[in-house]
Amino acid sequence: MSPMPASLSEPRVGVWLIGARGSVATTVIAGCAALTAGLHPPTGMVTETSLFAECGLPTLSSLVFGGHDTVDCPLPKRAEALAAGGVLPPGLPSAIAAELEAADAEIRPGGPAPGDTRDDSELVDAFAADLRDFVRRRGLTRVVVLNVASTEPAPVGSALPPSSLYAAAALAAGCPYVNFTPSTGLHHPALASAARAARLPYAGRDGKTGQTLLRSVLGPMFAQRALAIRAWSGTNLLGGGDGASLADPAAAAAKNAGKERVLADTLGAAPQGEVHIDDVPALGDWKTAWDHIAFDGFLGTRMILQTTWQGCDSALAAPLVLDLARLVSRAHEAGLSGPLSELGFYFKDPVGDGPAALGEQYAALAGFALRLRALPGETR
Repeated sequence: MSPMPASLSEPRVGVWLIGARGSVATTVIAGCAALTAGLHPPTGMVTETSLFAECGLPTLSSLVFGGHDTVDCPLPKRAEALAAGGVLPPGLPSAIAAELEAADAEIRPGGPAPGDTRDDSELVDAFAADLRDFVRRRGLTRVVVLNVASTEPAPVGSALPPSSLYAAAALAAGCPYVNFTPSTGLHHPALASAARAARLPYAGRDGKTGQTLLRSVLGPMFAQRALAIRAWSGTNLLGGGDGASLADPAAAAAKNAGKERVLADTLGAAPQGEVHIDDVPALGDWKTAWDHIAFDGFLGTRMILQTTWQGCDSALAAPLVLDLARLVSRAHEAGLSGPLSELGFYFKDPVGDGPAALGEQYAALAGFALRLRALPGETR
């Protein structure tokens, strides 16, 4: 079943995904097609709740997908594998085959690939040219670039890591940017002046989908009830591409930094304990996160809280990515620029100044919705 076409007067918005053939990106593209066709409800999408009614967000039917990737597995085949693994509903890939093929046709080679002799400026120019060509050919009013690729290690030295090359290309092409990963992206010092000069909205980093989401709720609970945390330790069992990339200790350290920061911000200090990440390929796109929280109650009574979160990472992330694409597109349309701190609700390590507790972040997001309603927009 094909989605109803967007109105001819409705602006068409590009969603350019870095890591466009990965599990998260495939679920985003398949999910948007399924929602547009009315095959499934928008579960998990905050932008589809009453909070964002009348905010002028682009409709799901107006989104046009493309992206960069270094792998060549076609999206239809990737979607079939995700359906076989229980990530996508049975039969969905065949129902939205045309949409998957259309998006796959808009995916361009990423980099740097092994043997690539281009320098950083040449790579940035090539990536930016892909973005400008996407806008021109598809008649888009704007493109939001979202990094949903596997986590990379923190950079060493002055060389730009791949995530920062893509972020620089987004700036050069005049595209707002979202970093849904803990990778460096726009955080590289070499991009600071360019980010200011571009006057584009941006958000990130590291999407908050599971263990840290729970921590951002439980941390404030302990603080507000004046219960003393003695230690907070955790373990993550991950499969899929994320598990493989996080088997690298340097990449895992980048991931864990955001998890630990949430506790330090909500509790006032980082408690004892660490988060361990184990790659378990047999889990595929599923993950299990376990936390062990030791705390003291009245008169020093020692107690324990343990939590277990089992979920599908791609299904948790995809609705957030769609939310962010719509929100950042609307912010760009309205002329906003710089870090969108009100979107901290979605991230472990939010850009800009803002609270770390989920309840306070939701209140800030609600305030952002009110702000969007009052801002000018294009004729729809």
